[in-house]
Amino acid sequence: MKTLIKNARIVNENQIFESDVLIENDLIIKIQKDISEENTDQIIDAAGKYLLPGVIDDQVHFREPGLTHKGDIETESRAAVAGGITSFIEQPNTVPNAVTQVILEEKYKIASKKSFANYSFMMGGTNDNLDEVLKTNPRNVAGIKLFLGSSTGNMLVDNPETLENIFSKTKMLIAVHCEDEATIRANAEKYKAEYGDDIPMKYHHLIRSEEACYISSSKAVELAKKTGARLHLFHISTAKETELFRNDIPLKDKKITAEVCVHHLTFTNEDYDTKGTLIKWNPAVKTEKDREGLWEALLDDRIDVIATDHAPHTWEEKQNVYTKAPSGGPLVQHALMMMLENFRNGKIALEKIVEKMCHNPAILFEIEKRGFIRENYKADLVLVDLDETSTVSKDNILYKCGWSPLEGTTFHSKITHTFVNGHLAFQDDKVSEEKFAERLLFTR
Repeated sequence: MKTLIKNARIVNENQIFESDVLIENDLIIKIQKDISEENTDQIIDAAGKYLLPGVIDDQVHFREPGLTHKGDIETESRAAVAGGITSFIEQPNTVPNAVTQVILEEKYKIASKKSFANYSFMMGGTNDNLDEVLKTNPRNVAGIKLFLGSSTGNMLVDNPETLENIFSKTKMLIAVHCEDEATIRANAEKYKAEYGDDIPMKYHHLIRSEEACYISSSKAVELAKKTGARLHLFHISTAKETELFRNDIPLKDKKITAEVCVHHLTFTNEDYDTKGTLIKWNPAVKTEKDREGLWEALLDDRIDVIATDHAPHTWEEKQNVYTKAPSGGPLVQHALMMMLENFRNGKIALEKIVEKMCHNPAILFEIEKRGFIRENYKADLVLVDLDETSTVSKDNILYKCGWSPLEGTTFHSKITHTFVNGHLAFQDDKVSEEKFAERLLFTR
């Protein structure tokens, strides 16, 4: 099967240039102007559109197994592909938690049958599963995930000796959720004493506070420096935390890296009044000053990756009072358009979006042959039209939960085509019913 993409404006490796791209089966085999149309099975004229590498989302929660009333691998990966995300890394706090090699491989088996996007799953660490963690295969598993703040089941790793053991003995990338549990509990008790369970949402960022984040993040960074561990900090949410990271060395040489999520770049605590629990995340959306600090660190390369932390809950669950409403929200279908809107508003360059959402996740996780538009690389590609509008509504939301905190938002861009391994997985506002996904491999 040969597909020829004509006249595309390619955004890749800090350049924008017009070219054709020839795909054969699952690979990009030629990138140059005026490629002959002979012997091609399919031609797509991309004149006026921008061709990006497929987005790699390094942190999602697709809820399978055990929580599939909220979402599942099939529904959420379908939404991801419609949003230009061609590969995802999913987290271990499903039910049962992915804390043994047997349970982890069960998730891969499910994805091999159900996923529309390329997939990998993190192995979960606990206070007592170091032997299982050390069996993890670096060739076909993205990394180890530790929750240093509360999570589903037995996944809070709070034993200092255990933490040092994992950091010292694990040669793979360790990704962490950092919030100090003792600080959060003390803050929560203070507000609960005043309001009971119905704490106003406006206090969420004061309960899951800057202090809670910084205490935990700084300890993780300190331990990584002490042990030499390869550490990646998920969803940084405060300006203060950005001081922990460097921008004076290339990403490939960094031992400690950081991610920011689209919601922390978009919302502030001022939005709790109108959005309520729909924007209740852990870590919390914080202040305008924090949002500005995150943008500054993203643009000066202290923060390396943009992700979603996609974590759907049902509408009914989100309507509960503060202490019972779960944290998390659905974002994979709209994350790329959120960032393209920031490009339109002069906040970030297209090249920088591609660097943070495509190139850097591939470099950071050492993903084989993805994340770039290069000859002999996998043909994971996204075509976007920056002159066409699209509005988020219940009619076009693909998440199983059926809602989005962005409903009513009009984006001044539209994803027109998504290729997964050389196959058209999304076009004309429809996801192909055929699945073309593969398990991600890593060059370690």
